[in-house]
Amino acid sequence: MTGETDLKTLLASMTPDLLDGVYVFATLGSGVPQPEGLEPVMTFREREGVTLIVAEQAASAAGLTASFRCRMITLNIHSSLEAVGFLAAITTRLAAAGMGVNPVSAFYHDHLFVPVDRAEEAMGLLMELAKENRP
Repeated sequence: MTGETDLKTLLASMTPDLLDGVYVFATLGSGVPQPEGLEPVMTFREREGVTLIVAEQAASAAGLTASFRCRMITLNIHSSLEAVGFLAAITTRLAAAGMGVNPVSAFYHDHLFVPVDRAEEAMGLLMELAKENRP
């Protein structure tokens, strides 16, 4: 299962879904173990330590210092990991509205982490982008 690669199809067919809950980004220093029972939606290892995207309440309960309160939007289309320009088109649209976004690509879908107070606005912009690319 390789996913869609055609940019116009990706943009026209995406169905953004704003997930419930607030997420945050947290980090663990190199060699610091992940708190037991913590279930991040993303873990990424860098030289400086491990970045976690985790539900805000779970981060707080685990005593983690967190930043960037955000909402998660899943772009419900199976995009190929080799698709060209999909996230660029999306982040460009959000940037034109002055909105920061942290995109994450997984095997089946792309996910956007947008500021809590601008999540509904992001959804509107994404729906508009999808509509513009439909025949």
